[in-house]
Amino acid sequence: MAAENDETEWIRQSREGKTEAFSALVALHQRMIHSLTYRMTGSLTEAEDLAQEAFIRAWRHLDSFQGEAKFSTWLCRIAMNACLNWRQRESRRTEVHETWANDAFAPGLDESARAASGKLNERVQTALNRLPAKQRAAIVLTVYEEMNHAEAARALGCTEATISWRVFSARTKLKRWLKSPDHE
Repeated sequence: MAAENDETEWIRQSREGKTEAFSALVALHQRMIHSLTYRMTGSLTEAEDLAQEAFIRAWRHLDSFQGEAKFSTWLCRIAMNACLNWRQRESRRTEVHETWANDAFAPGLDESARAASGKLNERVQTALNRLPAKQRAAIVLTVYEEMNHAEAARALGCTEATISWRVFSARTKLKRWLKSPDHE
């Protein structure tokens, strides 16, 4: 019962902006949230990032916690939503990588050649990492986050024409790098 009273008090203090109280809530629930995110992703690195994201979201939206459910349940829902969003982004990333990788090779290749899509996905990610940061950001926002050019321009603080040019330039480089076998 004392732990429940402590948690209630920490929630109240956290709502008042006391970060020490929120740190106590994080310490209390960190193992549970990290376990959940790990089970959802299978990756320690991704799990750590998603757990951190869940706690940041919880901090930002603490006023929306009504107390109708347990705080741990509310946190789990936030973490689960973060994981589901991550899974959706990963699926979109994989799909885009496969499309770009397949487009980089002759369309007449048989299925056995396409079976190496894992390696192709790695090549696409490596190529993306080689792009200048501003071009990579334009690609990530327009392709992976599915923003239109106007939204990406607002997010990056530039014009739509600049986004269009960055996307065009990045796609040109990616196609060239992916067609070249010595850029693995």
